[in-house]
Amino acid sequence: MAQPVERHTVDVNGIPLSYLAAGDEGAPPLILLHGTFWSRVWQPVLPALGEHSRCYALDFPGFGRSGGELDVEQASVPALAQTVLDAADALGIGEFDVAAHDIGGGVAQQLAAYSGRVRKMVLMNAVMFDSWPVPAVERFRDPDVRANTSEEDLLAARRKSTQGCAVRTLTEEELEDYLSPWHSPARSRSWMAMAAAADPRYTLDLVPALKEAAIPTRLVWGRDDDFQKIGFARRYVEEVPNADLVEVDGKHIPTEDSPDAVATAMREHLAAQHSAKAP
Repeated sequence: MAQPVERHTVDVNGIPLSYLAAGDEGAPPLILLHGTFWSRVWQPVLPALGEHSRCYALDFPGFGRSGGELDVEQASVPALAQTVLDAADALGIGEFDVAAHDIGGGVAQQLAAYSGRVRKMVLMNAVMFDSWPVPAVERFRDPDVRANTSEEDLLAARRKSTQGCAVRTLTEEELEDYLSPWHSPARSRSWMAMAAAADPRYTLDLVPALKEAAIPTRLVWGRDDDFQKIGFARRYVEEVPNADLVEVDGKHIPTEDSPDAVATAMREHLAAQHSAKAP
């Protein structure tokens, strides 16, 4: 039975971090991470994922409904990975599964490579190797660009890119929901900080450790993504042991185009692990 989705807050290092939750408290924990969007990308599949897992779709500081504000140093992949571990500690979570989208995928790979706490991983249209930053993000590495970008400019850019992330036409209500965080100047600055911190060395440097860790990983990919090309996903499963790929209809946010297919692929992967570990 599909599970209800609720929004909660947890204090992490003095900052209230928001997360969408679904599933029973006693179910295996699944932490879901976002990139340049926010936890909204996971909303279409959380009711189905909650049938198997206790889901925590986390908003990073300065994103979504969380408090705080990221600077460039705090927005780097290693720093965000530490934030996730601190959030897991605050929630009383030890080992966990992780699912991640976009730059959140770089954070998940960091956790899989080094934390020793990831049991299984799902990467959905995620950054990897040298697939990022895409030009629309990379330009914000220039401090002059960040300084001269107004809230209105960023909103217009996010509106265009968000609609371009799905095959179907998002409704005006859906677009406004996705864009709602960036009506706040602090969240606009946090987004630009994440863009400025985007650096492919963070994922390139992880490859040897990922190969050694061989965390069971499923890549679930919208095959028509213009931002994170599916060729990178195919390369990942060729180079990193214990990984497979499920291609679905969709672009950069396939949860909007193929929520049932995404949720099914994720649940099958996660359930296989936990069945294998059952006594």
